[in-house]
Amino acid sequence: MQSLLPLVLDVGIPLASYYVLRSGFGLGEVAALGWSSVVPALRTVWGLVRGTGVNGLAVLILVVNVVGLALSTMTGDPRLMLAKDGGVSSVIGIAMIVSVFLGKPLMTAGLKPFVTKGSAAKNAAWERLLAESARFRRAERRFSLIWGTTLLTECAARVIGAYTVPVHTMVWLGTVLTVVAILLAMVVAGGSCAEPMEKMVQAEAERVGGQRDGRAPVDGAGAAAAVPAVTVPAGTGS
Repeated sequence: MQSLLPLVLDVGIPLASYYVLRSGFGLGEVAALGWSSVVPALRTVWGLVRGTGVNGLAVLILVVNVVGLALSTMTGDPRLMLAKDGGVSSVIGIAMIVSVFLGKPLMTAGLKPFVTKGSAAKNAAWERLLAESARFRRAERRFSLIWGTTLLTECAARVIGAYTVPVHTMVWLGTVLTVVAILLAMVVAGGSCAEPMEKMVQAEAERVGGQRDGRAPVDGAGAAAAVPAVTVPAGTGS
């Protein structure tokens, strides 16, 4: 659980608080979006104060909330109100894809703690692989690309459905589309990226750990290198 704490703080709490405030406490959309922005705003400010840089996921949630506040002013057309919900997925999806091409994949903030499990040895192995393994870097980028593409597809489906499906059907179907998109991204990105990366990190950590334990080096055939025996001729000596 500790390894997933950054993802929970940056994404889970803001999203959960929005729905709780809207459905549980009956707050308006503007008020719910505003209050759910508190945690990511504090996380962003705290990162700047500590000098650790801008928290990408926290900033992304802030941007999404700002977009939601802007779109919430568009009222009167129920289909437009349904279509605007896709704006959240589109902003997140586009940001994830752009971050890959900028060399700073956004989903790494949640992927790395999951792979390394808070282990110092695995964190070090992650950094070595990131610097030395092209395969590892491709998997890291692909993870965010899969999430971004899936969310953009969900956005397109929401917009199309908002103007083609009956409103009363789209009200619940929109939630189903979101859940399916998240589950699909988890399965595809997890199987093709996260699991192979976890195995690579584990192998790298074990390799370095074995070297530090002082294990005997092995030759190309995998057998321990033998030390030649020294034979003392008989009859020598004083």
